[in-house]
Amino acid sequence: MRPVSAPAVLLVAGLLAYGLLIGPFTSYMANKPVEEKLGFVPSIKLIKPLSADQKELMGASLVMKVLMYFGGAVGKSQDARIIGEPVDLQGMSRLLHGAVQLDPYNMDAYYFAQGFLTWDAKQFKVANELLDYGMKYRTWDWYLPFFAGFNHAYFLKDYPKAATYYQRAGELSNNSLFINLAGRYMQEAGRTDLAIAYLTAMEQNEKNPALKKEYLIRLTAFREVRRIEEARDRFRQQRGVLPHSMEQLLQSDLLTPVPVDPYGGNFYLEADGKVASSSRFSFARTGNPKGDK
Repeated sequence: MRPVSAPAVLLVAGLLAYGLLIGPFTSYMANKPVEEKLGFVPSIKLIKPLSADQKELMGASLVMKVLMYFGGAVGKSQDARIIGEPVDLQGMSRLLHGAVQLDPYNMDAYYFAQGFLTWDAKQFKVANELLDYGMKYRTWDWYLPFFAGFNHAYFLKDYPKAATYYQRAGELSNNSLFINLAGRYMQEAGRTDLAIAYLTAMEQNEKNPALKKEYLIRLTAFREVRRIEEARDRFRQQRGVLPHSMEQLLQSDLLTPVPVDPYGGNFYLEADGKVASSSRFSFARTGNPKGDK
């Protein structure tokens, strides 16, 4: 009996591994289930040797699985008529980490992970570790240090670390915006500007319609926040004190038209003058006790 060659064995193994992931996608497209699930995916320790020289394809398949799942979840979360299960954030993170182990150059994995690990999962450390991993390979990509700089400045308030990442982003992109941001994000009034700049970059680069829509909604909310901040600062310049409520700010005619939170919440001023919303800039969340103001 003629022995089977090593290349043939690798090809068969690769096709079997490929089928483990492509099969569910084919079934999905055929049946269109109402409830999208992440489902079971074999351990990356098993997939990696089986994928042979098809690691890029396998990594892309994992990312696509997450994108399909998240697209359905976002659509349901914005439809009040549908009550679905909580989004499997841990599962999404696990699959994306597996994807970059298979293909460390996969752009979509890093960009998409940054979107949901920070705003939705609040896993800032996990997001930064993934970005640092990507920077070792995507050495030309200024977006990764830009995202890491934003995470350290906006979420973690680690300004020295943020400056390091923004400096790297500026050197890679030759864009003075990032160099200027490194000096501005430490100012209390500048953090909303930083968030708007960050989300604008995310939205312009994003190809997934569901995530692009989410960025645009958040951008709308933050631009309204910035309008309130500017009116608050003008009020303080004119009267020497901070306004104590949104009503006082609106009655001063410094803020028109009335700001609208696209997430359905109510804007209010905290004791230190910081602008907040009862929605906490997320759909279907419990309102802040001050949200009735």
